[in-house]
Amino acid sequence: MELEYLIIFLPLIASIISGFFSKIIGERNSEIITSLFVSISTILSFIIFYKVIIDGYTNNIFVLTWINSGSLNVNWSIYIDPLSSLMLVVVSLVSALVHIYSIGYMSHDSHKPRFMAYLSLFTFSMFTLVTSDNFLQLFFGWEGVGLCSYFLIGFWFKKESANAAAIKAFVVNRVGDFGFAIGIFLIFYLYGTLNYNEVFNQIPLTLDRELLLFGANVNAINLICILLFIGAMGKSAQIFLHTWLPDAMEGPTPVSALIHAATMVTAGVFLVVRCSPIYEYSELALNLITIVGMSTAFFAATVALVQNDIKKIIAYSTCSQLGYMFFAVGVGAYNVAMFHLFTHAFFKALLFLGAGSVIHSFKDEQDINFMGGVWKKLPYTWVLMIIGTLALTGFPFLSGYYSKDAIIEFAYLRGNTTGYFAAGIGIFTAFLTAIYSWRLLFKTFHGTYNNKKLKIESMHESPMIMIVPLIILAIGAVFSGILFKDLLISQTSSVDFWKSSIKFLVPLSSAHPPMWVLFLTPVLVISSIPIGYYLFIKNKTILEDVVKGNLPFYNFLKNKWYFDELYDFIFVKTFKNLGLFFWKKIDVRFIDRFGPDGISNLIKYLSNRAVKFQSGFIYQYAFVMLIGFSALLTFLILK
Repeated sequence: MELEYLIIFLPLIASIISGFFSKIIGERNSEIITSLFVSISTILSFIIFYKVIIDGYTNNIFVLTWINSGSLNVNWSIYIDPLSSLMLVVVSLVSALVHIYSIGYMSHDSHKPRFMAYLSLFTFSMFTLVTSDNFLQLFFGWEGVGLCSYFLIGFWFKKESANAAAIKAFVVNRVGDFGFAIGIFLIFYLYGTLNYNEVFNQIPLTLDRELLLFGANVNAINLICILLFIGAMGKSAQIFLHTWLPDAMEGPTPVSALIHAATMVTAGVFLVVRCSPIYEYSELALNLITIVGMSTAFFAATVALVQNDIKKIIAYSTCSQLGYMFFAVGVGAYNVAMFHLFTHAFFKALLFLGAGSVIHSFKDEQDINFMGGVWKKLPYTWVLMIIGTLALTGFPFLSGYYSKDAIIEFAYLRGNTTGYFAAGIGIFTAFLTAIYSWRLLFKTFHGTYNNKKLKIESMHESPMIMIVPLIILAIGAVFSGILFKDLLISQTSSVDFWKSSIKFLVPLSSAHPPMWVLFLTPVLVISSIPIGYYLFIKNKTILEDVVKGNLPFYNFLKNKWYFDELYDFIFVKTFKNLGLFFWKKIDVRFIDRFGPDGISNLIKYLSNRAVKFQSGFIYQYAFVMLIGFSALLTFLILK
């Protein structure tokens, strides 16, 4: 049996066993089986990744004929190339660690088998997505991930907020998926196939093809790229379609780590990078991606500055880092975007799971204002979250330093206005990232203990089954950058590694940016540590005075730029009022009155009148029969 079959289908088998047979095998065995099967997938994924690096291994394994209708022929395949092999490693490793972590974190939950089944099904869906060789299979995995996220975010379904968050995530993603689906329809309409390679080979031949859209001629390539990117915006929570991501924190913390670190939210980045042979011919789409990406990075960083929920701060950080990945794609640095996706998976999963360890110790408290002063009580978590924070901020020689700085450098080297602007926004956002990251760490672990519900003596470190995954992720957060930068983004080796999985119409610049570009970001990042310590520990009154003096601006950031309120006003209330109108005015007063209710009332009225003819007197019945017979006879004579 091919290793690829085991990688893909072991999580599915684990999900079925845990979901349907947990009462037979028991809760503990459900946890063991799901964690073991996903861990095996992880080991095998590393083997495949090694073969890709050393031997240049690629494969396209036919599984089954999926759809064969008219000219639409779609197979279910397992496509292995450098891009999919890297994603397999990222997804499987984070998923396996989340599974193991969940054994400890969810130990008191009465529905652990169901939770583990959802996690494994989520992993299978993501594997399906990244190993597809056609757009329809990718869409199937795409929707599978969306469905599983609904299950996981709303796992604690008795909480009204969790249900609302799950529905919100599902609905917002449907907006993006609508654009994605239309893009796929358009690809099939233009090229008669959904297979990646067959579509990519036809792209250079149809560069001038135009379509009539709302009375205007639109370039087909540009339209396809924009529609696909709309799908990516929804899944990767880019500005305008980002509102679901912070609310998704209502799910258990392992869910936050799985969704936000390496799987669901990175699917949009993967989609655009996979479609680089299309995007390379659309400068309009690339510029749009750059603008959206840098806007998202800046927006999310500003909002994270004033949030108090520990998970929401990290969630907005995810949103911001995804913005970095997208504007890297926008400037044509697809390999750099994937490098940041790779390093980001380690330190972001580390931060989320570290936050889960803190929440676990504080008995589900998530407000950092009610924490503080517990670094001695949670020493392992404290050290590990420092490592994650340093990596996230881009502290020199940790993973985030190499990938984030590479994005800024290549944006600058793009040499156009959009690139320069993106580089500037990237540098400033890196400083904001460092500030809100140290704010979270200092307010969580340092200063005075502020929780009145729990005594500090009751604080204790999380069990080792939760700490070990953090240690593994911390190792990745430290070394993944320095170990893989030459492989993934070096001008010499990257071409050799990525081969045809990424298309560069114009090779990335090999020039070196000015020294100030190289040193400005690290200087700002390092300086943020004493600044953060002074503002959040030594002299808190400065920030209090600033907030009091700029209350409207603070409320603007606190309320997340009022996106939720704006959407509630434009869409939610509008459609709710429209629904009420159709219900009360059209349905009740017209349709029901003259339709079902009207007919039933008419029949009831006629029945009541007809009852009166049932008198019981024979002479009356004979009289009616005589009249009826006479009427019939008259009709026959006249006819």
